[in-house]
Amino acid sequence: MNYLAIKYLHITSVALSGSFFLLRGLWMLRESDLLQQRWVKVLPHIIDTLLLGSALVMVLWSHQYPFVQPWLTAKVLALVVYIGLGTVALKRGKTRAARSSAFVAALATFVYIVAVALTRQVMIPLAFLGLAN
Repeated sequence: MNYLAIKYLHITSVALSGSFFLLRGLWMLRESDLLQQRWVKVLPHIIDTLLLGSALVMVLWSHQYPFVQPWLTAKVLALVVYIGLGTVALKRGKTRAARSSAFVAALATFVYIVAVALTRQVMIPLAFLGLAN
């Protein structure tokens, strides 16, 4: 398998992971019973395993490593924050307000991770977010 195929697998996994997190967050806000379905609990682990595996392959093949490349370090640290916020949003938040706040913060963190990946800049340009003139 070549690097480009792994990169496309990674991008697809990012899109699936983010989309499914968004869907589960909306179900959480609506207090939907769909969140309790077995496939809803298993599928994210499959997608995220592909995501992590493809990321590791790309790191090894490209010789660009976190804690060496600042933008990759930022992505890894933001990923830890995203995972923590995601668990509060979907599982560990004791109140609906706490879960909702964590959900919004997790989505913002996800956008940051994608922006860093696209720009390779730790401090993402405001133009990327559509905030500059």
